[in-house]
Order: sequence, then structure tokens, then C-alpha cells
Amino acid sequence: MPIEDSKAQTRARETRWAVPVGIASIAGVVLLLVSRALEVNGDGQADVLREVDAHGGALVLSGLARLLGLLLLALPLAYLFRAVQARGDRVRGQLIGLVVAAPLFLAISSGLAIGVTSSAADRFVAGDAEPSLTKREAKEECVEERQSEGGDFLVKEYDPARGESPLRACEGRKLEDDAASQAIGETTLAPLATGVGLAGAFGLLAALFYVGLWSLRTGLLSRFWGSLAMVAGIAFLLGPLSFVTMVFFVYFGLLVLGFVPGGRPPAWEAGEAVPWPTPGERAAAEMEPGGGWDEEETGEGEGAPPRKRKQRE
Repeated sequence: MPIEDSKAQTRARETRWAVPVGIASIAGVVLLLVSRALEVNGDGQADVLREVDAHGGALVLSGLARLLGLLLLALPLAYLFRAVQARGDRVRGQLIGLVVAAPLFLAISSGLAIGVTSSAADRFVAGDAEPSLTKREAKEECVEERQSEGGDFLVKEYDPARGESPLRACEGRKLEDDAASQAIGETTLAPLATGVGLAGAFGLLAALFYVGLWSLRTGLLSRFWGSLAMVAGIAFLLGPLSFVTMVFFVYFGLLVLGFVPGGRPPAWEAGEAVPWPTPGERAAAEMEPGGGWDEEETGEGEGAPPRKRKQRE
């Protein structure tokens, strides 16, 4: 196939999928934020399970929003991978499986987590969960907290019932939270949900790092955003709703939709790699008489790599 035909097909495919990918990238982040807003919270694991038992619908809605959000993020990842693959001969095409599987595994883990938490809540509220801590161990932990945090810590942190001391309230919370944790850990699907979730998280880390690296090398993303994509994978491992990860996917959605000031880097329109000049190349060009890298004369804006200024005779 002639090279120009290949480039034309690449541009046509990317143009055809640009709008769905841009919307999916932004919508995925929005759904993840919605899932956070709908999460069931409480003072300790025991309170969380009680809230889940009382408001099971919120758990399901939060889990489904997270599941759909993670599935949507698979589309921009696959789109960007295909773009770098079309422009980089050394890009390993078989890694497309990892790019698609990582968010899929995370979505499956979110679905399993709904069942795990719901089952654990039923068991805990029914009184079938026993703590692994003894009363003595719980008391020792509370005493250590009081000594390390100060005498008023237990009074501020725990809300004792009428006639109950702050220390006794702390002991009760410790035992309840431990029983709740045991209920979650002993649920049949808990190990599977944890394993699938870890596989998906590490897979997404590898996918974002690899795609970000090659996006930088081929000129599809600027040095800043290509580096941010690699950092976003690490940030996601630390927290699925990390600020860095969300910012990257929102930016990429806007970039694909054409709403970024300065437009997309020229590698998108060229259908081939347009590498960014290295710091050494910039320095060498600036040392030439009448040379240098001129961003203002390119007419391509912030998103394009600067071109070398022509010598004026």
C-alpha cells in the first residue's frame, strides 16, 4: 500500500472516531466523579456497612457509575494507542490487548465490589461477623492512640453513649470496625475482586506509561502532556480518582474534539510521526546565524512543535 494512502486512511479513521472518543473520555471522568459523590460513607467500616444495609440503592448506583466510567476510558486509550501505532514502527501492536483489558478488569472489579460490600453488610448487620481483635487488644490500641494524640483525642474522635467513657466508646468502635472488615474479607468474591482490581490497576499503569511515552516520541502529545500521561498511570495506582488522571483524560477529550487552544499537534494531520525537537537540537539551532526555533512564525500555535527559522539573506 502506498505510504500516502496509508496516511490518508489513518487520518480518515481518526477523524471518524474523534467525536465518540472525545465524548467518552470526558464522560468517563464525569461518571467517576458521580460515583464518588454517590459513595456510601461513615465513621469507620462498621458505619459504612450499616449505611449500605440501609441504603443499598446508593451502593449500586455508585458502583454502576464507576463501572461505566472505567469502560468508557478504554475507548480513548485504544484510540491513542492505534494513533501511535500508525506512526511508530517500533510500537508493539500486541499491547492493544493490555490497553483494552486494563480498564475492563477494573470495571469487572467494580461490579464484583458491589456484591462483596452488599453481602458483607447483610452479614455484619445480622450479627454473624466476629472481630479478630480481643477486647484487651482493642483497649490497648485506644490507650496508645490517647497517649500519642493527646488526652482529648478520644473525646473528639469518638462519640460516647450516655454514661459511657470515651475509652469504652473507642474500644467498641475498634471491635465493630474489625468485625466489619472480617465480614468483607470473608466474603466469597472478595479475593477475586481484589485480584482482578490489582491486575487492572497495574495494567492501566503500564498502558498509560507506554502510550504516553510513544505519544511524546511521535509528536501526538506535547512533552508536558505526554509526560503527564505517564504520571497519570502511577497516580491512578495510588487513587482511581486522582486529580492527575482525571485532568489528562479531560484534556485528551478536548484535544480530540478540537477544543484545545492552538489545535492538535501536526503529527495528527500528517498521519505520521512529527517528533518534537530535543533540547540539544534547539540549542544547536539557536547557535546558528539567523537560526533558532521560532514558534510565532509557524502559525500552528501552542500545540505544534516549533520549526527552525529560515536564514534571511
